[in-house]
Amino acid sequence: MSGPCRRVLVAGIGNVFLGDDGFGVEVVRRVDPAALPPTVDVADYGIRGVHLAYELLDGRHETLIMVDAVPLDGPPGTLAVLEVDPRPEPAAPPALDGHGMNPEAVLALLRNLGGRIDRVLVVGCRPAVVDERMELSGPVRAALDDAVSLVTTLARDEAAKTWQTERRPADA
Repeated sequence: MSGPCRRVLVAGIGNVFLGDDGFGVEVVRRVDPAALPPTVDVADYGIRGVHLAYELLDGRHETLIMVDAVPLDGPPGTLAVLEVDPRPEPAAPPALDGHGMNPEAVLALLRNLGGRIDRVLVVGCRPAVVDERMELSGPVRAALDDAVSLVTTLARDEAAKTWQTERRPADA
């Protein structure tokens, strides 16, 4: 019998009041939980980066997939998957901002709190507009279906790796 199941957390990040910064929130709202294995949790963290860091402290998740607006090369609406070092260099604790934190700050806070995560991926989209408005720009809105498909595929793949890793000793 293997140990407790390890999980994947898909976290939508962003501020829905700042146009395309709400990309991650909108993507996780559109992800169909029925299309994912039971070991994948999907949540809208919005601007609550501190809450995300505390959520990861329990050690239940092996992989974190953050979905966020990211300053990528290419035109607005460009999607990319970035792998982030889950163990950033020790640093001074990041300034706590209850209204938002970038992925590196979330991971630094997690580390400073004594937590860890094994793998971190960011599904990013290049924004066009990050101004006060409650709607996504056309190019970012047009990328949503592809982003949902990409996040769903990544979450399934990461969960499969987790299950294979847990089954391997019993199958050997």
